[in-house]
Amino acid sequence: MRCTFDDMKRAKQSTIPPLTKAEEEIMHYVWQLGRCTVTDILEKLGKPRPPHSTISSIVRILEKKGYVDHKAYGRTHEYFPKVTKEGVLRNRLKNLVTQYFEGSPNALVNFLVKEKDLSPADLKELVKKTDLK
Repeated sequence: MRCTFDDMKRAKQSTIPPLTKAEEEIMHYVWQLGRCTVTDILEKLGKPRPPHSTISSIVRILEKKGYVDHKAYGRTHEYFPKVTKEGVLRNRLKNLVTQYFEGSPNALVNFLVKEKDLSPADLKELVKKTDLK
């Protein structure tokens, strides 16, 4: 079987460590901005802004964890995502299903229906979207 780039990317995304709440918040800005500097991220944050060094430290942690990479232009570093938001979401959802629903997506859907987080109309729409013809 031949391994595609998407397969390799998916495998890599499934092996990266989880994010802290602060790391996840910054990662959302990196996904939104694409290529960005720490200053770009700071501009997206509301006031009062944290110190530049704080955001810089978080971005470097994201890089060590494998979420972002950078390109240096002198002293300026331009960061960019190495993993997609969808890939991280897929991984987190798989972990949720494995850890709390015994690996059963059906158990997750049953839970959502019972908790009324998924209406019958939502469920019909979901079935329509997944119906392979």
